[in-house]
Amino acid sequence: MGLLDGVIGGVVGAGMMSVVSAVIEKHGGVQGIVNQFEKNGLGETVKSWVSTGANKPVSADQVQQALGTTTLEQLAAKAGISVPELAQKLAQILPQAIDKLTPNGVVPS
Repeated sequence: MGLLDGVIGGVVGAGMMSVVSAVIEKHGGVQGIVNQFEKNGLGETVKSWVSTGANKPVSADQVQQALGTTTLEQLAAKAGISVPELAQKLAQILPQAIDKLTPNGVVPS
């Protein structure tokens, strides 16, 4: 995940870098995250993160809906924070991270 670390490290900060990397890895990369959000009714939101325009916001509840409670529980335990706190942080970070990982509006293969 060296490239991922370099691309989003400045956006996320050291504290959340491993959590964001784990979320993206667990879902099979950027395309997996996009698929997960689309499958859970957030297609327009996640497409805005990939496109070159403005990023649509996402709520902590929507992040939990898209990624699943079990996944967030596991990651929150590793990070030493609560599930609601993790969901809130991911709601702030994921749009920027996905945006940075798709600079030309295209999901990397």
